[in-house]
Amino acid sequence: MWIYDAGCIKTKSSHVCSGLIGRSWALVFISGGFSVRIYDALEGGISNSLRVCKKLWQLFLSAGGKKALAKVQEQMNLLSVLTQGGECVFEDLAVKQGVFLDVECLVGSDVILSSSTSCLVPSDVFSKVQHKSRCMVAHPVNPPYLVKLVELVPHPETSSSVMDTAHALMTQVGQVPVRLHRELDGFALNRIQMAVIAESWRLVQDGVISVKDVDLVMSEGLGMRYAFIGPMETMHLNAPQGNHTQRELGTFHLFQYEQLHGTWYFMVLKSLSMSNTFSVHMLQ
Repeated sequence: MWIYDAGCIKTKSSHVCSGLIGRSWALVFISGGFSVRIYDALEGGISNSLRVCKKLWQLFLSAGGKKALAKVQEQMNLLSVLTQGGECVFEDLAVKQGVFLDVECLVGSDVILSSSTSCLVPSDVFSKVQHKSRCMVAHPVNPPYLVKLVELVPHPETSSSVMDTAHALMTQVGQVPVRLHRELDGFALNRIQMAVIAESWRLVQDGVISVKDVDLVMSEGLGMRYAFIGPMETMHLNAPQGNHTQRELGTFHLFQYEQLHGTWYFMVLKSLSMSNTFSVHMLQ
């Protein structure tokens, strides 16, 4: 979880928990020049987090040589301790609800409350919060100081200004935010990931391909492509008149792609089933 007020972009200050994701957020914010206050309810948690943050930051900057390493202490000076605050929690709905209920009583009305949950929708996480218009999920991809994507997921009552502020903040600290227009289970990234995992699992289960080779299909094939171009742009460029200079992916070229490949796609899609039950016993 991290919290920030409407003026944080100007004042460059933020507050984070000291758990695994909290530490990662701390590195993201200090890399953007923000002063970060880090807190933990567990004894010894703060000192451990500061030690891990410094080690990660040194590794992160080591590729830049001596000049980059000279910035380690400068950047770490932006990290301080908040001795009183909420706790760093895991993916436990009841605990998260309690934390935000408590936090809301301690912060001003202009403070935006954000959860980094990867599997709980905002309407559940913030169900006990009174002012839901300032609540949202900012789901990072771990580790966020290396993988820049952040999914911004609104509560049904989240105001557009809150989403705009979060988008601007994430952009300012070097992340790449994507905005979901409504909440749904799995958000966007995990839904796409789960579709890939489900079919990979079934191909192995049915004896079509080995575990090693299905991983190679992604790491040496689709993954190489999707590292710099997404599925919608891939369809655009594979259309007869699609090209790299047309950045707006209009329906015209997608319609062309469907005409060219649609019959084959629909044939394959009929054989797919995303309702498989995942169990290692299937592979034994």
